Amino acid sequence: MSRNFLREETSPYLLQHADNPVHWRPWGEEALAAAKREKKPILLSVGYAACHWCHVMAHESFEDEGVAAVMNEHFINIKVDREERPDIDAIYMSALHLLGQQGGWPLTMFLTPEGEPFWGGTYFPKEAAYGRPGFTDVLTEVARIFREEPAKVYKNRQALVEALQKQSATARPGEPTPQVPVVVAEKLVEIMDPENGGIRGAPKFPQVPLLSLMWHAHLRTGREDFAAPVTRALDHMSEGGIYDHLGGGYARYSVDEFWLAPHFEKMLYDNALLIDLLTLTWAETRKPLYERRVRETVEWVAREMLTDGGGFAASLDADSEGEEGKFYVWSEAEIDQTLNPGEATLFKRFYGVTAEGNWEHTNILNRLPRADEPVTAEEEAALEPLRARLFAERDMRVHPGFDDKVLADWNGLMIGALARAGATFGEAQWVEMAADAFRFVVETMRVEGRLHHAWRDGKLQHIAMADDLANMADAAIALAEATGDEGYVAEAESLIAELDAHYRDAANGGYFFTADDAPALIVRRRTVADDATPAANGTLPGILTKLALLTGKGEYFSRADELIRAFAGELQQNIFPLGSYIASLDTRLRPVQVVLIGGPEETAELAKAAFGVSCPARILMRVKDGKVLPEGHPAHGKEKQDGKPTAYVCAGETCSLPVTDTEALVEELKRARANPA
Repeated sequence: MSRNFLREETSPYLLQHADNPVHWRPWGEEALAAAKREKKPILLSVGYAACHWCHVMAHESFEDEGVAAVMNEHFINIKVDREERPDIDAIYMSALHLLGQQGGWPLTMFLTPEGEPFWGGTYFPKEAAYGRPGFTDVLTEVARIFREEPAKVYKNRQALVEALQKQSATARPGEPTPQVPVVVAEKLVEIMDPENGGIRGAPKFPQVPLLSLMWHAHLRTGREDFAAPVTRALDHMSEGGIYDHLGGGYARYSVDEFWLAPHFEKMLYDNALLIDLLTLTWAETRKPLYERRVRETVEWVAREMLTDGGGFAASLDADSEGEEGKFYVWSEAEIDQTLNPGEATLFKRFYGVTAEGNWEHTNILNRLPRADEPVTAEEEAALEPLRARLFAERDMRVHPGFDDKVLADWNGLMIGALARAGATFGEAQWVEMAADAFRFVVETMRVEGRLHHAWRDGKLQHIAMADDLANMADAAIALAEATGDEGYVAEAESLIAELDAHYRDAANGGYFFTADDAPALIVRRRTVADDATPAANGTLPGILTKLALLTGKGEYFSRADELIRAFAGELQQNIFPLGSYIASLDTRLRPVQVVLIGGPEETAELAKAAFGVSCPARILMRVKDGKVLPEGHPAHGKEKQDGKPTAYVCAGETCSLPVTDTEALVEELKRARANPA
């Protein structure tokens, strides 16, 4: 039976296409069986709810009766939400790269009835434009080749499948040297934009794993040339148009090199990663801008991204009323109508508002001219009520689409970020919000000991990917540090045990992206490369190192070392996607443990001081008596000094003298984080 099958789905992205005249099917055995039965190639279209160009292609082609007729006649059409099925997206995006094409969404791939890719692209306009062929022409030609020139299809799909299998099976083990983080940071300095921050050129993505790696290297060495690219990027992002100056939160990326004009979608993961990095850099620099942006972004998360159960939603759309950015941009007349003349003059001067506009005859609010000359506290105080009034005015507009599915991996990132930020800034309600979300994920999205990837509208979807388990384990560790509740350590161990049971590559080391009992795909990917989010194989060495310190179990150190060696050869291939892996390596080489002797309340001031130091390799634990620590622990048997709550800072096998003063603790931590051993 030929019809559109998406109405039964829960994904907001798939539901956006449920009324298309295209006979879409969700990915699954039924769709593949239909392709085999009808001997038709598969047209696979991958996108996500907040994607602007996905909407453009939908309006131009998928809503068009004529285009849909061609699709329905010649293809089995499968629509995939890349956020709900990152495993499918990753495989076919890799295939596109192997074809020598630049990736992006919408992803449009042509597959054999067995699901093997043989050709593809990204956005195709309905009519030939932008140097791209028209979509109908593409469809008819691909269908013709599939019918009349099967040898071409066979040759392409064979080469692609073999290359994909080789990518995942190839092991490049090695033994990285302790100098790797600094050497890589030196290489990254060379490609950084010295004026605007970030990687040179356009478009500009936040690239948080790379910036975090550079910050690691700065803290170890004290080198300002490692710190400057990080703070410059954060300054310009935080004052640019990529930041929502009225509502808080960062857009996914900027289309220009100045951080001015974003694609306006707001993704949970970007904001989680940026909250983390801003918190980390604020702890060292104490820049008021970073604290303000963290607070505003957390406020946005609490106001707009919380679901009823306490989990965090995935994204806000780039479009509203069918136009990209319409919700966010302003004309000069709208500013003048909302504020009185003196206020409008002040606001327009600070936020770059003109009659001509700075983007498609409208104004994207930004403070880029002040990115290198910080706004003073007095100026911020004068601007705050003006922003509030404009926010209230904007709130009456038609809001962008809201993708309210809960993804375990993205929630893990946000939970960890909120727990760390809450502990650093002394905001208990942030930690509580993180704890509520953690509880939602483990209680609602974990069934019979198995975590699932996505939840929406009361329905679970898909067994977890490795990233889900890794990020949730990291979140558990962050909550254990922030709250002192040892139950979170047990949760982290349980998540890692699930990862070991179903994802571990016993032959080559590391973890597969998908579980051993997940529905079969053409290849089971194994990668250490960060994508839009950090890769599990990249983050896990650091997570396992911290878990080893918290539990005293040496097997976690062994597993971290196995992971590091399994992917060390990738350092000779391409360092660009290895930010998380190299930062994890740094944590494994030089972890810093803060052991607080005393109850949670009496050690609160010492904990606050420890959280206030920028030390990404730090792990903090509270014990009533050092005798409860394992005998091999460097702080085993340590006691309170003079009956006072006491801290010991341990680097490697050596601990500091007992510290009861918060200032002394800060100094000990700073010494330990720079420990070259």
